[in-house]
Amino acid sequence: MADGTVVVWDETLLGYDMGDHPLDPVRVELTMALARELGVLDRPGVRVVAPTPAGDAALTRVHRPDYLDAVRAAPDDPFFSGWGLNTPDNPVFDDMHAASALICGATLAAAEAVWRGEARRGVNIAGGLHHAMPARAAGFCVYNDPAVAIARLLDLGAERIAYIDIDVHHGDGVQVIFYDDPRVLTVSLHETPLALFPGTGFPEETGGPGAEGSSVNVALPPGTGDAGWLRAFHAVVPSVVRAFRPQVLFTQCGADSHRLDPLADLRLSVDGQRAAHLALRALADDLCDGRWVATGGGGYALVEVVPRTWTHLLAAATGEPIAPATLTPLGWRDLAHERCPRRDIPLRMTDDADTSHRPWQPEGEPDAVDRAIMGTRRAVFPLLGLDPYDPRD
Repeated sequence: MADGTVVVWDETLLGYDMGDHPLDPVRVELTMALARELGVLDRPGVRVVAPTPAGDAALTRVHRPDYLDAVRAAPDDPFFSGWGLNTPDNPVFDDMHAASALICGATLAAAEAVWRGEARRGVNIAGGLHHAMPARAAGFCVYNDPAVAIARLLDLGAERIAYIDIDVHHGDGVQVIFYDDPRVLTVSLHETPLALFPGTGFPEETGGPGAEGSSVNVALPPGTGDAGWLRAFHAVVPSVVRAFRPQVLFTQCGADSHRLDPLADLRLSVDGQRAAHLALRALADDLCDGRWVATGGGGYALVEVVPRTWTHLLAAATGEPIAPATLTPLGWRDLAHERCPRRDIPLRMTDDADTSHRPWQPEGEPDAVDRAIMGTRRAVFPLLGLDPYDPRD
């Protein structure tokens, strides 16, 4: 296997643009600009490659052909309705099919490079559109690029793929698509569906017939911060992934778990998100010989959070982590001010947060996070041959 990282990027990926909408492509533009100014994209072993659109054969492994027809037709019909399109969450925009297919093509390129041994890690920051269903747009997502890429890896011979989703919203589309497939482990840490879209992702959702234990959901209470989130991650994720023995780790790294995000109510810092990325990299190194495919996802604090968080992700995928106290470059600050003049421009790559956390233990008086951890462990650990009450599992 070749070492190094493939970063799939081209400015054409900014064409996934829903207009006056929370999912503003400026967050991706500013991420890639920040990573470039900090030298992340120029590291040894990093190849930046341009994507090509996913074809219908790849898309229809996940999406229905008539849904693709609808996506193509919708921009030409001002009265179009149905399929989850032309809604406030998923407005229709020009060249919607082409832009969505290009996002999928970028994630396919990252995944294929890793599977074929051309790189140890692959990244598509513009990807992570995890809510799209086989025949319905949802949650700002038209086509489900993680699912399209995972399906391709299965077709190429992969037998066990672990998908870990750290977006604040449940990774419902990916879960639905692979719910009955024992070859794909889906793990999602998210704000409780009792409080947040899409209303799914309860611990009891553990996989369909023949795939019991292949779906893992950690539903965290509103207000969970770094210490609780990291405690939950380490109490669940390494154990289930280790039991599954994946060949490839695929991650959706939404940045909307941050305390400044306007659409949700977890309380992570950039430092906590950075710690999560490093934990994911360590899992890939320990269990998958380093094979790691990473995408972006949600994240709506467009300047204040997303560019820093995803630059830390790119650094984790390409080599040495960026020191938290690193200053943001002056040229990047000027670009951020030009693109988003009424936003606070961060001066450093840190929120000065303490990311220490206590390990989970089954004894003592549980808080709300501990109860969430225990709910997940009780629901899914026995299905994977693990003891929900043993902190060593």
